[in-house]
Amino acid sequence: MKILILGAGQVGSTVAENLVGEANDITVVDSDGAKLAALQERLDLRTLTGNASHPGVLEQAGIVDTDMLLAVTQSDEVNMVACKIAASLYNTPTRIARIHSADFLARPELFNRDNFCVDFSICPEQILTDYISKLVEFPEALQVLRFAQGKVSLVAVRAFQGGPLVGHPLSLLHEHMPNIDARVAAIFRKDSPLMPQGNTVVEEGDEVFFIAATESIRSVLGEMRRMDQPTKRVMIVGGGNIGRRLARALEQDYQVKLIEFNKHASEKLAGELTNTLVLHGDGTDEQLMQQENIGEVDVFCALTNDDENNIM
Repeated sequence: MKILILGAGQVGSTVAENLVGEANDITVVDSDGAKLAALQERLDLRTLTGNASHPGVLEQAGIVDTDMLLAVTQSDEVNMVACKIAASLYNTPTRIARIHSADFLARPELFNRDNFCVDFSICPEQILTDYISKLVEFPEALQVLRFAQGKVSLVAVRAFQGGPLVGHPLSLLHEHMPNIDARVAAIFRKDSPLMPQGNTVVEEGDEVFFIAATESIRSVLGEMRRMDQPTKRVMIVGGGNIGRRLARALEQDYQVKLIEFNKHASEKLAGELTNTLVLHGDGTDEQLMQQENIGEVDVFCALTNDDENNIM
């Protein structure tokens, strides 16, 4: 497949790295030649320096016979215009755009064939926010994926001693929960997959993947391990795109505190978030953490743009 990627940032580079090994013909366009040079040193692909929304640049990059366009630059406007040009001038079969702005995402009609011709819009920040939100709701889970408008969930959990099903065959799951329809889809034991059967015994340390109605997740999790107390208090450090989105997603159901280092940004966040306590301060300040009763927090999320600060 011939794939054209617009943007050589973190998302574009990661996508290129994952797709180039699958016998795809990859071309990456970016206005930053240094990023492209670094990418080309690591991967077997073509690069082109230029504005990703200019038809001439797109033609040089091979848009005429491209099968898929991935517009993942930092600019929503560039990504949307590139998809429109690809559809209108070159009839590119599949067009995917990275969209940051909640204003754009709230108006899906912008992406239809009569407007910007975006087949699929992705927002990495929102995907990560949704992922963290599910882990806050179910802290015992390793992963939570939802399907069918959120009615069904696929959940991964590590089995621990104390779970009623640990040390027993899977066939007992229905006996323990006769009114809940749940299926164990896979088990990983010491990084090796097992095909679950009725006589498969769940061992401590197993990574168990099960499918159940979302409303039944806590009951099934309780079969694999002792359950923690439900989450009540959440602290977020970093009021950037992800921190702000996460606070907004959680503030109606949890007691949320958000710490932001930038004074202007913290004041703006305080005006936007109606049920979140926004604090101006440094998330690595131990005295501040103690003042805000860090020991009583159920979930702590370090979401600044500085990896070292997040680890600290």
